[in-house]
Amino acid sequence: MRADAPVESGKPIPVLLRELGDEIATLVRQEFALAKAEMSEKGRALVPVATMASLAALLGLSAFAALTACLIAALALALQVWAAALIVAVAYGATAAVLALAARKRIRDVPPLVPEQTAQTVKEDVEWAKMRAKSGMR
Repeated sequence: MRADAPVESGKPIPVLLRELGDEIATLVRQEFALAKAEMSEKGRALVPVATMASLAALLGLSAFAALTACLIAALALALQVWAAALIVAVAYGATAAVLALAARKRIRDVPPLVPEQTAQTVKEDVEWAKMRAKSGMR
């Protein structure tokens, strides 16, 4: 017996096609479940990192505000307050631009959040369905 020969060769073609449709529907549901599980797993790994980053950002922002007030007050001893604030704002803007460019370069190294395993198994399932449909039509 050939490996691709239909097992249910005594069944009529409409029955075989209906069974094939049912099996494909089951495969699609399983692939969606796999994709959901894979994305959940990747997402769960990000939760502790996001929490720490959020807390660090909050504390950093508070420190940044205090530093800004300190810098403006120190410069205001030699300049008018508006000039001191402008100098601090320009320095912060330049720093932000440098950091944005550095982040843009590094973002390319982040792995894609695509469910790669699911994509591969979907390709395999499509090939399986094609072979099954061909063997059912003979």
